Amino acid sequence: MNVSGSIEVILNQKSRQIWSVAPDATVYDAVALMAEKNIGALVVVENGSLVGVISERDYTRKVMLRGKRSRETLVREIMTTQLTTVDPKQSVDDCLRFMTEKRIRHLPVVNDGEICGVISIGDLVKHVISAQSATLDQLERYISGGYVN
Repeated sequence: MNVSGSIEVILNQKSRQIWSVAPDATVYDAVALMAEKNIGALVVVENGSLVGVISERDYTRKVMLRGKRSRETLVREIMTTQLTTVDPKQSVDDCLRFMTEKRIRHLPVVNDGEICGVISIGDLVKHVISAQSATLDQLERYISGGYVN
């Protein structure tokens, strides 16, 4: 199935707030911020540059399961640094493919070195469902004779 649209369309429907954390913050502070904002990941920013992403998955696999203490562990110790980023003009299809192939749930969106937002797998699924619903509505109207071009 081909899902049309660019990531820019999805970003325009989201809040422009980008939640971030410094690499020297504690994992506890990062997880507390994620819980407060009801999000699953934060971009890690140092001196205005994207240096990583920390997610709930990073916490569970690299802190909790290894017996580390979140109040003593720094974000830089567990953050993901080999990032896949996308441009706002990137297609939804491409992003779905990247996320599936790389088994990631959050994609930082970067334009000319500046972080524009973060796209989650949930954002993409919501977009796909919306596109499918619109197509079904159009088909139903067409079949019932109510389609106006």
